[in-house]
Amino acid sequence: MRAVFLDLVTLDDLDLSELEGCFDELVTYPRTAPEQVAERIDGFDVVILNKVVLDAERIKESDSLKLICVVATGYNNVDIEAAREREIPVCNAQSYGINAVAQHTISLMLALHTRLLDYDRAVKAGQWNKAQQFCLLDFPIVEMRGRTLGIVGYGALGQEVARLAECFGMSVQVAARPGADEIPVGRVAFERVLRESDVLSLHCPLTDATRNLVSENELAAMKPGAFLINAARGGVVNEEALAQALRQGVIAGAATDVLTEEPPRKGNVLLADDIPNLIVTPHSAWGSIQARETIIGQAVENVEAFKAGQPTRCVNGF
Repeated sequence: MRAVFLDLVTLDDLDLSELEGCFDELVTYPRTAPEQVAERIDGFDVVILNKVVLDAERIKESDSLKLICVVATGYNNVDIEAAREREIPVCNAQSYGINAVAQHTISLMLALHTRLLDYDRAVKAGQWNKAQQFCLLDFPIVEMRGRTLGIVGYGALGQEVARLAECFGMSVQVAARPGADEIPVGRVAFERVLRESDVLSLHCPLTDATRNLVSENELAAMKPGAFLINAARGGVVNEEALAQALRQGVIAGAATDVLTEEPPRKGNVLLADDIPNLIVTPHSAWGSIQARETIIGQAVENVEAFKAGQPTRCVNGF
C-alpha cells in the first residue's frame, strides 16, 4: 500500500514512524499547490491531506485511490460526493484539539481581563521606568469571577470552555440556536445571551445559518463592558462590524483566533493598527504538541481500520 501526504507542514516536527509503518511507502510533501495535486496523487492508494483541495476531477481521475485521510476535522476541501461515487472512504480527525482550543480560549479571556498585552507593550515602551509609583495601572483590570460567560456552540469544546470558566468563578449561559422556536431545557435564548453576557465565546461551525451570526445589531445588543471571543471560524463574525464596534466603544474588547481568509495575504480589517483592545492570534489555538500528536494517532487508526475492512471516522457514509 502506497500513501502520499500532500501538506505535512503543520505536523512535520512530529514523529511519523507509526504512520510510516502503516504503508509500504509513504511520500510526504510540506505543501502542494493546486496544479501539483494530480501528479502527486497518481499511483497512490491513500491520500493524506489537511487543507489541500481534492476536487471531483482529481478523485475521478485517480484510478488507484482507495482511501482519503483528512488530518483535520473540517473536510470541505474534499469532494465528498465524488468520493462516495467511487466508494472511497473519507476519514477525518475528531475532537483532537478540545483541550488545546479550550486552553487558548481561556488564555484570550484572561489576556483581555488583565489587559496583559497592553501592559507588556507599556513596559517595553519604557512607561514603567517613568512611573511615579511602584506599579502601572493605566488599563482597567477586571476579575473573571462573578462574570457571566455566554457560549454559542455547546459541543465537546464549548463544554470544556464552560468547565474551565467555572473554575474561575464565572457563571455560564449556553445559547440556544438563534431563531429557535422552542428553547431546550438548559439553554437560553440567543438574544438574551447577547444582552446578559460579560463574555461571549463562539464555538459553532460556520454554516449558512451561522455566517455573520455576530454583526452590527448583535454587537449593539451586548453590554458596553463585554468581551467577544471567536475560536470558531472567521465568517461567524462580521469583521467590519467588529472593527467599528471596538473603535466606537460599543463593546470593551475582543479576541479572535480566526479570520475569514487565512492566511490574510490581502490584509484584513481586523489587522488595522487603530483598533483598541483587540487580540488576533494566527489560527494557532489547535496547535499544541499533544493535539497534533493525537491527529497523527487518529490517522494511524483510520488507516488500520480501513485495512481491516472496518473504516472509522468516515464522513461519507462508509
